[in-house]
Amino acid sequence: MRTARLVTAALLAGAALLAPAAPAALADTPAPSPDPSADGATAGPTEAGTTFRTAAAFTQGQRATADASAGDYLYWVFPADAGQRTTVRATVKLPESAARHGASTWQVDVYDGLRRRQPCMYGMQTRTAAADAATVQLSCTLRPVRAWADTWSNEPLPGSYYIRLTVTRLPEQDHGLPISAQVEADAADAGGAYAVDGALAAPLGPAGSAARAEERALAKGWSAGWWSDRWLWTAAGGVLGALAGVAGYALTRGRGRPAHVPPTA
Repeated sequence: MRTARLVTAALLAGAALLAPAAPAALADTPAPSPDPSADGATAGPTEAGTTFRTAAAFTQGQRATADASAGDYLYWVFPADAGQRTTVRATVKLPESAARHGASTWQVDVYDGLRRRQPCMYGMQTRTAAADAATVQLSCTLRPVRAWADTWSNEPLPGSYYIRLTVTRLPEQDHGLPISAQVEADAADAGGAYAVDGALAAPLGPAGSAARAEERALAKGWSAGWWSDRWLWTAAGGVLGALAGVAGYALTRGRGRPAHVPPTA
């Protein structure tokens, strides 16, 4: 009975230790994308840049908007920190169908602070709108941002991330028609599986430009430090190993005892 109580206590202690860390393991499972038309986002800039250098800055959780012409290149920039898996969403309100002459294809691209194009893990990065469509919605979920990586790798790193929205196929007669666009960026915690032993000295982004002052101001609090939920799993594993050793010792010690022999008359 004593051995059974020890084993039961070890199992209960292990379950209690692992319970707080379980949500971090589930973070690797992509969550369903929220409705881009939801009103949870706050208002951001109301215009977009036309180049990387003039990109309009906004923060995650804001909704940036812009009025433009079909055929323009629209640029925004936002900060992303280590451990975040960021999803960018864009919605384009198209001109009246009576003024258009055919289908159009739209695309959203995301670049890091070094202007390296980052691939999408999933999402509809490119989409064709029919001639009578009122809007077109695009999305791109990036790989989790790492705190540090080798110089030769193309891993996403903490810093500025640029959004470029444009039309890639459009009837010639439709160039210049008025459109309106909105973009959002939000992030989920990728969990300790993507934590690395290292950190950048500063977020990635162009240096020496006064236009980046606002963007750098958005970067306060980046690169949070050495802590990640990997420490919870490491500690839990150590405690469980110790409890398993105690339980195993108790089991083997109990089996090695000689059976009690009642005294003979």
